[in-house]
Amino acid sequence: MSLNKILSISGKPGLFKLLTQTRSGFVAESLLDGKKITVSFKNNVSVLSEIAIYTLEEEVPLRKVFEKIKEKEDGGKTSVGHKENKIKLEEYMFDLLPNYDEERVYASDIKKIIQWYNLLLEHGITDFSEEEEEVGASEKK
Repeated sequence: MSLNKILSISGKPGLFKLLTQTRSGFVAESLLDGKKITVSFKNNVSVLSEIAIYTLEEEVPLRKVFEKIKEKEDGGKTSVGHKENKIKLEEYMFDLLPNYDEERVYASDIKKIIQWYNLLLEHGITDFSEEEEEVGASEKK
């Protein structure tokens, strides 16, 4: 499964897998507890494949950050937990992206990145490469 079908929904903890679209929104399944929810188009929803991290030169796609974490941790969980203090989180991020923009990337953002990576890893979602051909496959019903 690609990051194109993994969602972050504002006000809801964890990540969600997009299942199907409805007339007024879509149905998603929580990766935390497996519960299905209906989400309207009024909710603030972010697709993980569209999220990027600010650096001093450019914006780095979240999938590339996940790839760097995967390399650093040899495919395992992060060595730093998402509940660590701000200094440890910033040090970890600096190891991944030495040029990340410290003024625009907050500790709360780093916590989410670590938490999301570990959650995806728990669910066997470890291929963070860009997938072009999956767009056509998502049209199946």
